Amino acid sequence: MAIAPITGMLRKHLLTNLSIGIGGGVVAGYAFWYGVHLPNVRNRDAWYLAYQENKAKAESE
Repeated sequence: MAIAPITGMLRKHLLTNLSIGIGGGVVAGYAFWYGVHLPNVRNRDAWYLAYQENKAKAESE
């Protein structure tokens, strides 16, 4: 009793594989953007704002 070879699996599941790949990439991109990038930008901007305020206050004294 021979087992039939598995042929055409990529072609049969092409839409599923593409959907999972592209969808996973989009989800990972959004997770990075909103979970890592934007908080880092907010922290950096807050630091520069405080730095400018301290610099202006030191110059006025």
